[in-house]
Formats: sequence, structure tokens, C-alpha cells
Amino acid sequence: MPSAFQQSVIDEFRANAGKVGGPFAGSDLLLLTTIGARSGQPHTTPLGHVRDGERLLVVGSNLGAPHHPDWYHNLLAHPTVQVELGDQEFPSLAVPAEGPARDELFARVVAEAPGYAEYQAATDRVLPVVVLHLPGPREPAPAVTTLADKLTEVHTWLRGQLAQVHAETEAHFAARAAHRGAGAPPPPGLGLQIRQRCLAFCQALEFHHTGEDGHVLPVMEGYHPHLRPVFDRLREEHRSIAAVQSALAALLAGVAIAEPDRFRAELTRMTEQLTAHLDYEDAEILPLLADVPWPPASR
Repeated sequence: MPSAFQQSVIDEFRANAGKVGGPFAGSDLLLLTTIGARSGQPHTTPLGHVRDGERLLVVGSNLGAPHHPDWYHNLLAHPTVQVELGDQEFPSLAVPAEGPARDELFARVVAEAPGYAEYQAATDRVLPVVVLHLPGPREPAPAVTTLADKLTEVHTWLRGQLAQVHAETEAHFAARAAHRGAGAPPPPGLGLQIRQRCLAFCQALEFHHTGEDGHVLPVMEGYHPHLRPVFDRLREEHRSIAAVQSALAALLAGVAIAEPDRFRAELTRMTEQLTAHLDYEDAEILPLLADVPWPPASR
């Protein structure tokens, strides 16, 4: 739980569209809600930020303490965070910057908020700089009026996110291939951008399949008992995909992905299995949901 002081800042922020008085009067603040790495519970923290184009930069200064703040450990475990900025609230993928990019962004932060240089001088650890992207303009989404529409929306998002992880991974391996030959620098390790995006995708996929197994499929089976083989196949595919997710999660457990080639192989395996699974589910399940209204009527 936040301290009484932090909670008062949070309450004032939310009551005044992001404006806070007292020691933070005139400061650029946001509220960052992370999921606890151990507790699994949401935690909200007021943080200073520096805007860099369409990005928000936050620093894990912890006031120069020797350890990273809890919110930083949380976002490494659960990369999808919730950001409140002024009267806006939106989800974001939290990605710590690495190497020269981190140094460049930290210099950008210090130029605007010199106090962070003092926090860095007070500790031996490198203060992490975390990038949060502002939501860009969105094209009008197709109307969602049935459960089939909603499932299509979720499946489209899953396909898009998986394609993005796969594309970033292949781009990384293309860069690795350029680091060959005598005198070439060592190849880069798999970056935090790939780790964070892949971990966030796996967690979203697990949530989706858990919801289907616990709610959607049992209800549908009650209405369509003759399709039990279809539902059994979907459940079995969920278990198979979950096994690949577990293998990926083990590879993503550390900040650095220690086995890039194995990660790539497991990601390819999940891509193939999930793509086939979504295609099968679309063909078999969507027609059954075409007349089910969404959102459900309130009782």
C-alpha cells in the first residue's frame, strides 16, 4: 500500500486532473499503476516524468537509495502498466532503456530535472530510465455488437502483438548476423524491448485462455453438447500452448535473455501453434456467437 503521504498525493492528483500542490506544485507528475511482482495486486505510485516527444520518461531513482524501487521490479515482472496523466488514463508497455540509449535519455532527463543527477551521484547502481509511450491516434474500431465481434477483436489484437514480437526478434537476429567476422564487435543480446513485449503478450494470452476455459467454453458446451469434440480440442490446444508459454517464461525470467537461439525457437513454435489454434477457433466458434449480443444485457 502507498504511504499516507503518497495516498494524499494520489487522491489530490485524481481530484484535480493531475494538478498537485504542496512540495509538488508545478511538477510534472503521473500516476503509475503496476502489478506486484510477488503479490499480484495493483500498486499506484506518483512519479515525476519528462516528456520526450510521444514518450514519457520515468527514472527509478528511489531518491538515490542503493536498491531499485518496488515499482521497477513490478514492471519487469508485469510489463503492461496503467498510466494516469492529467485527466488521461491509458495502458502502456513499460520498457527500460539500455546501453547508450539509456545514457542519452538520462541526459535528457537531467537537462530538464537536474535533481536526478544528484540521485545518481548518491548510489553505485545505474538508475534505470523507463520509457512509456503515449497513446497515438487510433482509427475508428469496427463496431462490436456481438460476442463474435468481441472475440474477433481479441484474436486480431493477439495476432498483431505476436507478429510484432516475431518481427522484432527477427530484426534482432539480422543485426546479430552483421556482427560476424574477424574484429567484429560482440553480437548484441536480446533487448529489453523484446523481453517486455513478449512477456506482456504471454500474460495477456494466458488471461484470455483462462477466461475461455473457465467461462466461455463451459457455457457454450451447455448450449451445443454435440460439439464437445471441438471444445475438447480447444482445451487441449490451450494446454499445449501453455506449455510453450511456460518455456518462454523461463527464458524471460531474467532481465537478459540468456539463450537467444532457444528463445527464437520457442517463439516460432508458439507462433505456429497459436496461429493454427486461432484459425480453428474462428472457423468453429465464431458462427456460434454471431447472435449473442455484446456487451451482455445488465440484469
